[in-house]
Amino acid sequence: MADTSTPTPPTLRGEHVTLRPLEDADIESLAAAISTDESAAPRWGTDPGTVKRWLTEKRSTNLAIDVGDTLVGAILYHEETDPDYRSAGIDIVVLAPYSGRGLGPDALRTLARYLFEERGHHRISIDPAVKNHRAIRAYEKVGFRPVGIMRRYERGPDGEWRDGLLMEMLDDELGG
Repeated sequence: MADTSTPTPPTLRGEHVTLRPLEDADIESLAAAISTDESAAPRWGTDPGTVKRWLTEKRSTNLAIDVGDTLVGAILYHEETDPDYRSAGIDIVVLAPYSGRGLGPDALRTLARYLFEERGHHRISIDPAVKNHRAIRAYEKVGFRPVGIMRRYERGPDGEWRDGLLMEMLDDELGG
């Protein structure tokens, strides 16, 4: 039976990435980088304080994405631990200089494996903006499938409501 208590954040190794607990120094540098990153800022905002708040959410387990000694992004997960609804949700950001290299899918696969095999989840969800086609393609490579549009799902940094695409992956759908 899988452990359902909240664990100390793990260090996980993928093919190219290492996922490890975010440290205070990571949060400061990532917040600054994300808030000026051309692909991340439209989603997470241009205010480092807002980004920092996202990176330190208490309801999530927050991990750094490293390639060697370089911090390239962050991946967060939250868990539903009720045995009848046991599942997890993921958020991820890979900074623009490192995107397009397969690092995001590698981080997602690595974390998904952990959530399925060690944490006992049967389903993982992720919710990109409907217009974030690049992210959607990356998520599909890992095994996520679109299941519906969430209308006016989140308020963007510009104050406008945006639709989100709910995507899910079951434990037997993890790709590659």
